[in-house]
Parts: sequence; C-alpha cells; structure tokens
Amino acid sequence: MWAKVNKVIDEKIRPGVQMDGGDIEVVDVENGIVKVRLLGACQGCPSATATLFGGVERILKSEIPEIKGVVPVM
Repeated sequence: MWAKVNKVIDEKIRPGVQMDGGDIEVVDVENGIVKVRLLGACQGCPSATATLFGGVERILKSEIPEIKGVVPVM
C-alpha cells in the first residue's frame, strides 16, 4: 500500500502543496491509516488542518479505498 500512497501523494497532492511553499512526507502507512508530516510553509500554517483532512485525506480515500484516515505527525 506504501507504493499506492506515495504515487497518489506524488502525482495529485504534492504539486499543490509545493505551489504554496510546502511539502508533504509519508511517515507510515499501517492498517489503513496514513501518517504524514507537513513541511516548509505548511508547518504550523493555520490552513494545515484543512489541507490534511479536506484535501489529503479526501484524495487518498477516493484513490485508495483501503485508506481509513490520515494522521499528522510532528
């Protein structure tokens, strides 16, 4: 599942995050939960929660039905 998650991140999520001066790193994928770390301008950004759950989680779940959720890590 790591490969699927990284492919979706690389192709559909990372470009948008990088346009805003940030980046996203997959830390772990276990039991359908994806742990990610926001980097750069996204760290501590007030919109980070919206980005994670309104964007990253929604896209991952739609592309990979086995995904149950996304959890941020510091």
